[in-house]
Amino acid sequence: MRPGAQLEFREALDSLASAQKTSKGAPAYSRYVNRRLGRIFAAAAYSRRMTPNQVTLISAAATVSGLAVLVLTDPTTGTAVLVAALLALGYALDSADGQLARLTGTGSSAGEWLDHTVDAFKEGSIHLCILICWWRYLDVDTAWLIVPLVFQVLGTVHFFSSLLMDQLRRAHRSATGSVPGKTSSSLLYSLAVLPTDFGLLCVLFVLLLVPPVFIGAYSLLMLANLAFLVLALPKWYREVKTWS
Repeated sequence: MRPGAQLEFREALDSLASAQKTSKGAPAYSRYVNRRLGRIFAAAAYSRRMTPNQVTLISAAATVSGLAVLVLTDPTTGTAVLVAALLALGYALDSADGQLARLTGTGSSAGEWLDHTVDAFKEGSIHLCILICWWRYLDVDTAWLIVPLVFQVLGTVHFFSSLLMDQLRRAHRSATGSVPGKTSSSLLYSLAVLPTDFGLLCVLFVLLLVPPVFIGAYSLLMLANLAFLVLALPKWYREVKTWS
């Protein structure tokens, strides 16, 4: 490590601790685990003079590696743990790139585009990779393959709808000059929306070591996400309608 890097890491870590983005609506894993891991990675990247885009690309590499292991190896041989670790690493680095951008003041439209494009790839492929894994390696009835297909649709709708809501809220506040409301959510709310957290899915992959347990837990997670969207989509629509 170059001279002074350790001091820079500690200073960056302290600065990031008091400069976190709003936790409103954030599920528990993202709020209490992933952002803290991301803060550590962001401070480490800062001390090594890395750019946010470089961190984004490393995040993408970790995620793609995890998905590749998922579809190319039998998870019951122990690779399920590697899949979980790689996806969790990619998710933590996905938090780190934004934190590094805020710390260095180097955020840009290009960086935001790259970050969201990587996220879109992840959200658009994760459940399809699970489908391939089940089909290739697990002894499951064909009817069960509908579960990851439905989950893929739910995940895609949730990702793009929530992303659009965030952009529309920003535009509305900018146009009206209104200030944001609460900037944090309660612990109870964060736990209630935990099933929608990508981090929880990352951890869940460890259960692939015991396929029946994973299939059951994954199916329940899909139903929880379905219930969330049934409640959230009408609420978001009513909110947007009031701005007309």
